[in-house]
Amino acid sequence: MHRLARTGGTAELLRWLAGRAEGWAGIVGPDGTVLHAAARTAGAMVPDVAGLVAESANALAERGVQAYSVDTGEHTALLFPLGGFPLSVFPQGVFPQGVGDPAVPVLAVVTPRPMAAGLSTLLADVVLPLSLCLQAEILERKRRRVDLAESRGREAVLHLLMTGQLSIAQQVAGALRPRLPDPVRVCVVECSGDDRDEVARVCVDADGGRSWIVRCPVYARHLILVMPAEDAEDTEDAGDAEDAREKAPEPGAAPTDETVAARVGDCVVGVSEPVPLADTATGYRQAFHALAVARELPTRHARFGVSPDPALVVGPAGRRWADELLNPLLTHVQRRAQDPGSQELLATATSWLAFSSHATDHLKVHRNTLAARLRLIGDLLGLNLHRLADQAALDLALRVRATPAPACTPEVPSSAPPVPHVSGTSTAVDGLDAILCRPAVRDWADQQLAPVLGAEETLRTWLRCEGRLGPAAAELGISVPGARKRLTRLETVLQRSLLRPPSARYDLWLALRSRDLAAARQ
Repeated sequence: MHRLARTGGTAELLRWLAGRAEGWAGIVGPDGTVLHAAARTAGAMVPDVAGLVAESANALAERGVQAYSVDTGEHTALLFPLGGFPLSVFPQGVFPQGVGDPAVPVLAVVTPRPMAAGLSTLLADVVLPLSLCLQAEILERKRRRVDLAESRGREAVLHLLMTGQLSIAQQVAGALRPRLPDPVRVCVVECSGDDRDEVARVCVDADGGRSWIVRCPVYARHLILVMPAEDAEDTEDAGDAEDAREKAPEPGAAPTDETVAARVGDCVVGVSEPVPLADTATGYRQAFHALAVARELPTRHARFGVSPDPALVVGPAGRRWADELLNPLLTHVQRRAQDPGSQELLATATSWLAFSSHATDHLKVHRNTLAARLRLIGDLLGLNLHRLADQAALDLALRVRATPAPACTPEVPSSAPPVPHVSGTSTAVDGLDAILCRPAVRDWADQQLAPVLGAEETLRTWLRCEGRLGPAAAELGISVPGARKRLTRLETVLQRSLLRPPSARYDLWLALRSRDLAAARQ
C-alpha cells in the first residue's frame, strides 16, 4: 500500500483497491461527484454506480459518521471520509461545473456480495496513505501552476524589454526577484535534452541569483540570462545593499557564463557586450551570434566580438529615412477594436524579423494571425516582406528608431554623384541606397566583410537566393548539406549566426549592398 502511494500515487492505489475489492474504487465529494475512479474490469462496473455512490455519500454527509455502508442485494458500497482534508484546497477547475463546497472527499468502494473478509479493515488502513498521497498531488499541481505563472511573468518582462517598453517591464518585474540590472550582459545558454530546469539551478547557484533567468519561448533548449554587466551594482536602500552583498560572487571568481559552461558539460554559452537595459534586444542578438561561434569551440563558450550596430552609423539622414518609412505603421489606427494597433504591429514586425516563423511562439499567436499581420504591415509600408532586401530595410529602420538620436554618427556633407538605381528594388530600398553610400556606412561594411573578402561567393549566392539553402545549393552546384557546411564555417569566420534566427543576414545584405553601390559609383 505504501509502496504504491510512493511510486504510483492516487491512481495506482485506487486501481489496487478495485482489484482487491473485485469491483469499483474511487474518491468522491460528499455530494456524490466522482473525482477519481478505477474499476477492476468493465464487467465489474455496477449498474448506476454513480447513483449508488452519490446516494451513499449524501447519507454519510447527513449523518456525520466516520464510515458508512449500504447493501443493494448484489453489491455493498463502503464509504470512508478522508479525514482532515478540506475539499476547498482542491484547485479551481478540478471539479466539474456546479460542484459546491463540501467538507471532505470520501473514499468509496463498491464490491460484490458476499464481501471479502477483512476488506473493511483494509479500507480503514488505506485512508491515511490515500489522504496524504492526494494532498501531495494537489500541492504539486499548485506548485507547477506557481512555477508556470512565474515563468510566464518573466517571459512577459523579457518581451517588454525586447520591444523597448522599459518602464512597463520594470513595473512588472517589481513583483519578482531579482531586480532588473542596468547595464546588462545578455547570455544565451543552449542546453541538451530536457535539462533546462537543472541548468537554470546551476545558473542561480553560480551568480547567487542576481541574473534574470528566462526560459526562451522560441527555442525549447535555450535559457536567456539578463546579467549585471559588472559584479557590483548600485542599490536603492540598505536592505537591497545587504542582499546584494550576500549574493555577490567571491572576488576573483569566474564570470557566471564561464562557470556555467564549465560546470554543465554539454551546454553551449554565448554572451553579449555590456549594453544598457533598454538595449536588451541588441544584447540578445549579440549573444545569439556568440552562441553560433561557441558551438565550434572546445570551451563551448564565446563572447560577442566588437562590432558596431549599423543603426549607429546611418546619421541624421538615415534617421529621417527610417521615420519616413515607418510613419504609416506608427500612425496606423485600427478600424475595429479587435484589430492590432500600431504598437502591436511594431512588436509583430520586430519579432518576425528576429525569429522568422518562430515568432508565433514568441508572440503567442496562431500562424494565420501572424500571416495576416505581416500582410497588413507590408501593405502599410509598401514592402514585399518575402524579399530579403525589404526585410533588411525594415529591420534597419526599426533598429534606427530604437537607437537614441545623439548616438548616430553626425552627417558628413558629400558631393558624390547620385546613387544608381538597381532594377527590382523597392522604393524603400532605393531610399536606403543613399544612406548606404555614407562613408561611415562603407567603413562599417568593410569591417563586417573583412573576414570573407575574396571568398564571398557562397555568402553572396545565399543572400541572392533570399537566404534559402535549397536554391543556393543548386546555384552553387553542390548538395544542400554541402551548402549548410559552408555556411556553418562562415558562421565561425564571421562570428555571427547565419542559419538560425536571429540571423546576421540583414547586416550582411546591407554590407554587400553598400560595397556594391560604392563599386558602381567608381
